[in-house]
Amino acid sequence: MARILIVEDEPRIASFVAKGLRSAGHLATVVPDGRSGLDHALSGDFDLAVLDIGLPSIDGFEVLDELRANGSALPVIVLTARDSVTDTVSALENGADDYMAKPFRFAELLARINLRLRPIGNGSAPRVEAIEAGGVHLDLRTRCATVGGKEVDLSAREFALAEIFMTNAGQVLSREQLLDQVWGFDFDPGSNVVDVYVGYLRKKFGADTILTLRGMGYRFNP
Repeated sequence: MARILIVEDEPRIASFVAKGLRSAGHLATVVPDGRSGLDHALSGDFDLAVLDIGLPSIDGFEVLDELRANGSALPVIVLTARDSVTDTVSALENGADDYMAKPFRFAELLARINLRLRPIGNGSAPRVEAIEAGGVHLDLRTRCATVGGKEVDLSAREFALAEIFMTNAGQVLSREQLLDQVWGFDFDPGSNVVDVYVGYLRKKFGADTILTLRGMGYRFNP
C-alpha cells in the first residue's frame, strides 16, 4: 500500500483516479491547486504524486521546479490534457518521472504508478539514498552527482539515466529498457535519444564509463 498524492483541479478526473487507486489498495489524497499540491508533496507524507499541469495558483511546471529545487526525489507522474512533444519534453526535463496524456486508461496509469513505486532491480529492497559505481556518486535525495569528489551538473533525464545504469552496474541494458524506464512514454523504437544521452554522460563521467555492446545495448562499468 502506497500513499499517493493527486494534484488535479477537475473533480471528475480526481475522483476517478482516487477511487481506482483506493480499489487497488493504495491511500489517495486529492488537492485541487498547485500551491496546496506543492505543500503536500514537500511534507514527506507521500510515496508518489500524480500531477496535472493546468492548475490554479501555480501550474504543474512550477510545482515540479519547486519540488526538485527543494531536493525532493518524490516520483511524479504528470497527467494532463497537454500532449504536444514540447510539453512532454518540458515536463520530463523539469523533473517528472513519467507523462500521460488525457484521455487515459486507468489500467495503464496504475501500471506506471506501480513501476515507479517499485525499486529498480529488486522489488523487495528498500529504496537507497545514494549510489556509487565506477567512480561516480549519485545522491538520490539532493539529485547531486560527483565524479572523483567533484560535482558535475546533470539534467533531470541525465540523472535518471545515470541512476538506471548505476543501479544495474555491470549488466547489459538494451535501448528499449532504457527508453521505457527513463523516458516512460510511447517512443519510436528507432529513436537515437538514448545514444545522445549516453554521449552526454560519457563526457561528464568519462569515455570508458559506459560501454556499447553492438546489437545488445549498454553496460555501466562498476
